Formats: sequence, structure tokens, C-alpha cells
Amino acid sequence: MTESDVARFLPLRPRVFAILLALAERPMHGYGVMKTLSDAGEGWLLGPGTLYRLLKEMQQDGLIVMVPGEARASDGSPRRNYVLSGFGRRVAIAEGNRMEALAARARTLLRANGQ
Repeated sequence: MTESDVARFLPLRPRVFAILLALAERPMHGYGVMKTLSDAGEGWLLGPGTLYRLLKEMQQDGLIVMVPGEARASDGSPRRNYVLSGFGRRVAIAEGNRMEALAARARTLLRANGQ
């Protein structure tokens, strides 16, 4: 995928960026993503419907990949784990860079006009 493919995702929706950052730490299943976001202390409370809809969209967009994980205790079927794709990592880096530049511009403008 090209840089223009990366650019078409920017700016990322905040929830999508938060999920990409969670998966940058390690592969995890949906509940793990939900727990990580709620434990981060940034006010992210995603219900299962919203989370799994976003995960499906992100998978279709090539940002994440679903892989089989450890078996569930209840029925032995594997959990669906999600991992950040190489393309998803590039999109997350680009979004981080975009946000960093925006924050730097905001600091400069606010200091200059703050007297």
C-alpha cells in the first residue's frame, strides 16, 4: 500500500486510533481491547456492539488482522485475536505524527498570542 493509501485514512477517528494503539502493545481479543481502553483512564467506554463493528471495519480496511488465539475454556473454540497489520502500523504512525505537528502548532500559537 502506498503513502496515498495511508493518507486517505487521516485524520483517524479517535476510537480507531485508540484501538490501533492498544493492538500496538500486543495481539488481543475483543474483550482485551475493550478492557485495555477502559483501563487507560482516557474515558474510552466501548460497548461490545460498537467495538466489534469497529474491529470488523478495521479488518476490512486492512488495518488489523484476525488470527486464532487460545481456546476458550467454555467450549474449546479458539478466541479471535486481533493484531496490528503492517499497514495499520503505518497509518497509526502517520496519525501520531499528524497529531504531534498539530499539538506543536497549537503550543506555538497559544504562547505567541498569550502575552
